Amino acid sequence: MENQDDKGRRTKETSSSGYKYNPKPLFEARMNQLLKEEQDKKAYWKIVHREPVNSIRCNTLKMSPVELKKRLEQRGWKINQPYPSYPEIMIIESSLGPGEIGKAEEHLLGYYYVQEISSMMPILALVPNKEDNFLDLCASPGSKTTQAAAKMENSGNILANDNNMGRMVVLASNLEKCGVSNTIVTKRDGVQICKQLKRAGFSFDKVLCDVPCSGEGTLRSSPGTFVYWNIKTVENLSRQQKVLAAAALEVLKVGGEMIYSTCTHSPEENEEVIQFLVNRFDIKIEEINLPIKTRDGLTEWNNKKFTKELKKARRIYPQDNDTEGFFLCKIKKLSEKGFETEKQLRKQEDKDWEDDL
Repeated sequence: MENQDDKGRRTKETSSSGYKYNPKPLFEARMNQLLKEEQDKKAYWKIVHREPVNSIRCNTLKMSPVELKKRLEQRGWKINQPYPSYPEIMIIESSLGPGEIGKAEEHLLGYYYVQEISSMMPILALVPNKEDNFLDLCASPGSKTTQAAAKMENSGNILANDNNMGRMVVLASNLEKCGVSNTIVTKRDGVQICKQLKRAGFSFDKVLCDVPCSGEGTLRSSPGTFVYWNIKTVENLSRQQKVLAAAALEVLKVGGEMIYSTCTHSPEENEEVIQFLVNRFDIKIEEINLPIKTRDGLTEWNNKKFTKELKKARRIYPQDNDTEGFFLCKIKKLSEKGFETEKQLRKQEDKDWEDDL
């Protein structure tokens, strides 16, 4: 049985007593531990079974938000711009047919990019400008790369990297469609390309380290995550994320800023990674101001203590803004002091794996 909410969006209920996808007991327990308040838990478990809103980002390289809104309203779409300071962020409140948002002429011509609102927050926090050298370390499919290019008005330089050829094809296609001309695309392992750039003397003013993760925040758009989630994957990803984030810091200029972000809620992939960096490198966690409701980062989890500065990290929960879930932390590099080599980090990663066997 398919139900609808009060805005006409489909929910994933199959009967009055359950949902098509149910969380694994450990995942449910962990989320309840994170949320604590009963009302908050109820709101969370309700919203993750509901389809996300139809959100888009106006591509200001090709069209102004005023003109795009006018064109879309001529289609009969009801457009809401919920954040006055960011008119490029739009929500389509009309009920759309299957695939309609992707088949519209304005999308095919690159006038807008279909992007979830919480996914737009890292670039809003990082604020790349026209003079920056910018690295997007895990760039595909290009949502944040194209957003950065628009913020930079196609000036400065962007290096957009990914390590999968199939995903790179999508990245290159999206860059072309959006009219991005300040970007070089590379196919490399994230750690290896940072090592090569470091040797060649390249460094960046801004870095986005939006790493592969367990996807706990994407349940609304990718309900299969309910099925595939497991704690071993979370732990393995945490190790990989630490190595990637450390490598990214290697090519960040002193005084430069990096956003570390994930679309997951697990502390092992979020606060624990930042604590790993804080323990080893001369960095500072910076404040972040965003147009949506966010919550403080954790300072402890399962008997692990984190720096109080992690309160400045931002957690985004779906029930707070009718979005997907996200995590982001803004880091400023203070000096080169304390940086370990990529080889040393690889050795530590290998040791951690052996300890778990």
